[in-house]
Amino acid sequence: MPPSERRALTRVAPVITGELKSKIDRVWDAFWSGGISNPLEVIEQITYLLFIRRLDDIQTLAEKKARVTRTEVDNPVFLPGHAHLRWGQFKNASPELMHKTIADEVFPFLRSLGDGTTYSEHMKDARFTIPTPALLSKVVDMLDDIPMADRDTNGDLYEYLLSKIASAGVNGQFRTPRHIIKLMVEMAAPEPSDEICDPACGTAGFLVAASEYVRDTHAEALLDSTQRMHFHASMFHGYDFDSTMLRIGSMNMLLHGIESPDIRYRDSLSEGAAGDADKYTLILANPPFAGSLDYESAAKDLQRVVKTKKTELLFAALFLKLLKPGGRAAVIVPDGVLFGSSKAHKDLRRILVEDQKLDAVVKLPPGVFRPYAGVSTAILFFTKTNSGGTEDVWFYDVRADGFSLDDKRNPVEANDLPDVLARWQNRATEKDRARTDCSFLIPKADIVAQGYDLSINRYKEIVHDEVEHRAPLEIIADIETLEDEIAKGLAELKAMLS
Repeated sequence: MPPSERRALTRVAPVITGELKSKIDRVWDAFWSGGISNPLEVIEQITYLLFIRRLDDIQTLAEKKARVTRTEVDNPVFLPGHAHLRWGQFKNASPELMHKTIADEVFPFLRSLGDGTTYSEHMKDARFTIPTPALLSKVVDMLDDIPMADRDTNGDLYEYLLSKIASAGVNGQFRTPRHIIKLMVEMAAPEPSDEICDPACGTAGFLVAASEYVRDTHAEALLDSTQRMHFHASMFHGYDFDSTMLRIGSMNMLLHGIESPDIRYRDSLSEGAAGDADKYTLILANPPFAGSLDYESAAKDLQRVVKTKKTELLFAALFLKLLKPGGRAAVIVPDGVLFGSSKAHKDLRRILVEDQKLDAVVKLPPGVFRPYAGVSTAILFFTKTNSGGTEDVWFYDVRADGFSLDDKRNPVEANDLPDVLARWQNRATEKDRARTDCSFLIPKADIVAQGYDLSINRYKEIVHDEVEHRAPLEIIADIETLEDEIAKGLAELKAMLS
């Protein structure tokens, strides 16, 4: 299916029932009243329990199959002596016994798992912090009611939980708004053959959205066994240096039906791309861009691209390093990357325009990341060629994203994002657009002439409405008339008071 014919199919918001939503809300409130107020810790504890339940579900399924085929279960996680550690066993115990079993036996067991899967790897430092048997019992009852065989329900449940990271106002920087991720994924249009990477993956929102897009638009490709193996084991790659994020991101992928994603620990900027250079065909990312590194800390291979301490420039250099020739990127950058005047800023933009193929700059409204950050941002789309290829760069000035641009971010009717996608998919028709429009194409020569400045205001033309002003003498005459009326009024008032 050509990109121009693809429909916007990727879901942007969780579709879970009001009953399930209110049940999650009640458990969430119970965590808070029980003394766990950090939303990341709440989600982390629920993640552990989901993982424990999944281990039991997988083995139960294997045991049923073994009984039918009259064979033995291969490499069972739970041996006969571990029966009481299984979800199906301890969920029926008294709250006190269940709490003691999980704290003293199940979590040490989790930490000892050595099956080499993505999930077991991230459970090595798992800590059980649910303080009371009553709270644990509530959480287990809620999770036990959820039909975990339904991928959509699992994924939507977890997305709803993750949305609470942002709504709780803590660590909101880990959450790129879902509708912005959806737009970027649909514009990038992942193919079943892609190898997709997010080097600052957080909760794995970009990877999840990419997987849903491929499922929705290329369902027939996943019927092929080789393609299906690639989808589950070698298509999705995410790195982070926060172990909590790795656990949460891994579980997010698992509950969206990705069996063995490559989600692992890596300090991307320090280690650079030594082992993964020229490896990926698509990068989707919203890297952290609030800090700077010491020159000694940043990977030398990245420093060779841009000599800088700024993380946003180092990440851009990393993206170029990680992509295969022909690979493409859709990444969020702060506005400073577009027009910064330092040598590193200019060098990076020159590389994107001259050495690679810069495809588009989509300017986002300044309130997109409120209430956590008011920084202005843009989405860069580029293709790694190592041989140039930039011709016309497509610019779009997004003024509305379907939500108010204040701290409340309430839904509103104004929304440019569908137009962004439609125009992107038909870029050939944009050549006739004037620079006064919300989107237009700029020839490479114009960008070079502007010193590789990529800010849309450098190229956008603003038409000022002609305003007719009254003649100054007329305005003065009106003022004199008013003054006369005021003087007369005051005289009459004095006469009444004397």
